[in-house]
Amino acid sequence: MSKKQKTIGLLGGMSWESTATYYRELNEGIKAKLGGLHSAKICLVSVDFAEIEKLQHIEDWDGTAAILSQAASAIEKGGADFLLICTNTMHKVAPQIEENISIPILHIADATAERLLEDGIKKVGLLGTRFTMEQDFYKARLVKKYGIDVIIPEESEREDIHAIIYNELCLGTIKEVSRKRYLKIIEKLAASGAEAVILGCTEIALLVQQDHTATPLYDTTTIHAEQAVRQALMS
Repeated sequence: MSKKQKTIGLLGGMSWESTATYYRELNEGIKAKLGGLHSAKICLVSVDFAEIEKLQHIEDWDGTAAILSQAASAIEKGGADFLLICTNTMHKVAPQIEENISIPILHIADATAERLLEDGIKKVGLLGTRFTMEQDFYKARLVKKYGIDVIIPEESEREDIHAIIYNELCLGTIKEVSRKRYLKIIEKLAASGAEAVILGCTEIALLVQQDHTATPLYDTTTIHAEQAVRQALMS
């Protein structure tokens, strides 16, 4: 008798490039655990990222929360047992989304922090959108809940990281010059004492992988998906 799976809720589309990675990794993870023709049970709602991005950049977080809460409710009604928000940045409004659903959210920062602590890492560099790097919703969770020291790039570097995410990676554009820019920033964070670097935007792993650098990288998309697979198979 095959193991009963829970249904994984995916709140995606931010951008669809990284949501496609979630879909693939969840299915590969379930197949690796169960074998044969098994695939993940998924309920996915994918939003229009243009609407979200516009609201992000005018700091209308309540507006983004309203859109995502409605989508999360639809996912719950579709039969999901728990929810993944398929983006780091929009965990900023995770508390508002939680207020509108009764299923649990698997928080991407928690999944990442738990993996870091398992590996004995207490000081990390953080790459992501400007919102993720500069605001407290992500960093403070790592610091206060897990005791992990977080360092971020300098302002001009943060601007470059942010621009490359929105103007290239979210559009599926991969440029070698951008990869070199990211790797230089990663090296600088390591020289500043970071034992590892969090790829704290779900698109960054499209550009930078572990074989590009000796600095340990923590890909939040993969870590989040792996935790979801474990949760889906938990009795």
